[in-house]
Amino acid sequence: MIFKGWQKTSLIEYPGKISTVLFTGGCNFRCPFCYNTELVERPGELADLSAEMVLQYLSENRALYQAVVVSGGEPTLHSRLPEFFERVKDLGLSTGLETNGTNPAMVSQLLQGAGVDFIGMDVKAPLKWSAYQAAAGLAEDRANLLEKVKRTLCLLKGARVLVELRCTVVPGLHERADILALAEQLEGFPSFILQQFKPDGVLEPRMRKVKPFNPQDLEDLRGRISRLFARCELRGC
Repeated sequence: MIFKGWQKTSLIEYPGKISTVLFTGGCNFRCPFCYNTELVERPGELADLSAEMVLQYLSENRALYQAVVVSGGEPTLHSRLPEFFERVKDLGLSTGLETNGTNPAMVSQLLQGAGVDFIGMDVKAPLKWSAYQAAAGLAEDRANLLEKVKRTLCLLKGARVLVELRCTVVPGLHERADILALAEQLEGFPSFILQQFKPDGVLEPRMRKVKPFNPQDLEDLRGRISRLFARCELRGC
């Protein structure tokens, strides 16, 4: 397996654990507010990091970490992800996945094989095609991806792993009512995070001039929906 980026240490990617974060190249979404532009559009221009090199480093430095998180891009596009996670677990480290939820077959494989301990899923908008199409930057003929997102959510609803759902709140793509509707759709999940939009360097140039929501407005929104989740937080404000 080949990675295209590496954040050696993170205190937030895996809840409650010190993790190292690896990034895969390529994605089947084109979210206009995505800040991992090179990973999505030009992964071939980034240097390769082999799984063997990463595993060797982790073997030599395992005392520094408690978990390994694979992010992207979209990690579930890479067929060797389960094998990589198995080898990480052999080192005694927890495994985490950050995904857009469009590969329920891969998620099911990881859950059934106990290959993953934590899944953070980015939910882009209320679960209706018009909203999701705009937020994920999808063409009209990609509506099947939303159905796959819904299937992944169903898998995670009953999963015996740590699950965190996230939504980046973007002016122009989301109204207050959209987040309220999404929260109702996701009621019962243990954790829902509202993430502040950051315009610098995002994929769609027009979005770089968009002013983020006022943090107090997001806090008020969080207060409205917090009753639906055991944990509901703001991030990035």
